[in-house]
Amino acid sequence: MITRIRTHFASLNLDVRRTHYSRFMDQKVTPDVVCFIADCIVNLMAGETEREFSARDIWESQYFEKNVRVIFGKPSPTNPDASNEYDKFLNQPLRMFHYAGILDSRKDGNTYYYRIKESVILEFISIKERNVLYFLYEYLLKVLTDSGLIRHFEEYERLYHKSKLTENEFQGLKSKFQNFMRGNTPINGVTEINRIFPKVLNIFANVRNLPGSVKGHLSKDIYSFFDLMYNNVNFRDLTKLKSITRQEAQEKKEAIGQQEEFNEYQIQKAMAIIRKKYRESEVRDNLAGTGMADYVHHIFPRAGFPQLAHYLENLIKLNAAQHNKAHPGGNTQVVDKDYQLVCLISKSESIRMSLQRNEFFYSKESFVYVINTGLEASLDPGLTFREIQRELNQIYKYN
Repeated sequence: MITRIRTHFASLNLDVRRTHYSRFMDQKVTPDVVCFIADCIVNLMAGETEREFSARDIWESQYFEKNVRVIFGKPSPTNPDASNEYDKFLNQPLRMFHYAGILDSRKDGNTYYYRIKESVILEFISIKERNVLYFLYEYLLKVLTDSGLIRHFEEYERLYHKSKLTENEFQGLKSKFQNFMRGNTPINGVTEINRIFPKVLNIFANVRNLPGSVKGHLSKDIYSFFDLMYNNVNFRDLTKLKSITRQEAQEKKEAIGQQEEFNEYQIQKAMAIIRKKYRESEVRDNLAGTGMADYVHHIFPRAGFPQLAHYLENLIKLNAAQHNKAHPGGNTQVVDKDYQLVCLISKSESIRMSLQRNEFFYSKESFVYVINTGLEASLDPGLTFREIQRELNQIYKYN
């Protein structure tokens, strides 16, 4: 998929000196927001790539309304006072998608209407936040290269590796970016530019293992993937306090509820992805031809392994007979261990073939994590798929 993304960008000229487009990157263009907006577009359009849509269509969709509160803790989109809250949240990623050639766009009055141009890349972006990082890095690399800015960012990297990167050099890069934007786009003041600059630098910094920008200054450490997120007040890692106020207790209770709803969103999204990707069962056994593959099965059950429930590598498409085989008597709390091994071997083949096609749909490291967690094993992610399969056979042979 990275090859496809690079091929896509090779066909475009994203030189800001030519387009004078200031919103190629923006404050709300973060991996979690972009992933969510892409997911909403895919859900809204349901494969209708020729149909137009607007930000308002996404805004008013049931899928957006339900999940935006779960993921980002925002007010209901139906609240009239939430207009300003959602305007930039929706439009900034959409304008980026347009400049990146993923969406076509036309303006009628004050409204932009979009049509999907690169459906495969859009679906890739919608799967997970890591995919967005791959995309945004290739995109910004193209923008910076075409615009003649890449040399300044590469010099920033060289200074770091020579242990000569200081706050002064950081401010120098920011000043060059400010001058470029003021000279080539309609933005005159530095306030708006200073909101865009960190979003550009920090993607570059994370991928290349460099310090980035924090509150207008050089970060002390390598810029982390988590810090790229819009939702970087991490409600998923609640602080355990020995004594808390009633208000803090209520906030903690609400955050736990939000955590559960977020987990459910992730699980349902992952299941929908697998359901869409495979028309037939992934397990090619003697039950494969006995009916339609209508079930997305958790190889390691949700109840026993909630931390694995949203992993694509833990989900496999089965038909009804196979699903009954996996859960004897239809009891989802019971797992047939022999068939669990069959599912793991089959899933390893699905993942191997997907990676061979450069889809970046799965991760071998994530598959090994699923195995190690589910079986309390210690497989090395460096193993080949054939070696993983042999290890699995050995594990199940003695358990």
